This record gives sequence, C-alpha cells and structure tokens, in this order.
Amino acid sequence: MSAPDLRGGRPETMMNFSPFRNETDAITLGGLTIENREDRVSVYGTLAITRDRAGLQAAKVLKEAVDRIVKELETGGDLPTVVASAEPPAKVKNPFA
Repeated sequence: MSAPDLRGGRPETMMNFSPFRNETDAITLGGLTIENREDRVSVYGTLAITRDRAGLQAAKVLKEAVDRIVKELETGGDLPTVVASAEPPAKVKNPFA
C-alpha cells in the first residue's frame, strides 16, 4: 500500500492546510476528503486505517488535520454558539419502527 494521497483542487499538503482560511483548499486522504470553508471544515468519505505502516501514516495525517482544526477553533477568537447559516438537522420518522 502506498502513502496517503494528499491532493485536492490544487496540489495540497498538510504544510499549507489552514482551516477556515479560504473556500478552496481540500485534502484527500484515501477516500476521505477534508474540505475547507471560511465558516466550516467538512469531512466526508471513508478511510481505512490499516494495522501497518501505511495505516500509521494515514492516522498521523488525519490527526494532524484534526489538530489544526481544533487549534484554530481554540485560538481563533470568540466563537458563536452556532454558525448562523447552519440549519438544525430535520427530524424524520423512523421508517423501520
């Protein structure tokens, strides 16, 4: 297995990923995408972290991304309770109940 794939709309590495700084940066790690916005960071997809060197590398890259997000949230000033544009999740009836 090769090293994690770190690419996005343009060549991107963890060295220049700055959460909440722009609307363009995205990092792809396996099948997981970390997408930057000014008001949120979206994480979607899947990532298999295997018990080998490649899995360790993938876990470290993922941890570094999350650490950067947390650091920016902790040091970025006064946070609102909720981002104004975020809508609360809609409740739906359980179709299996």
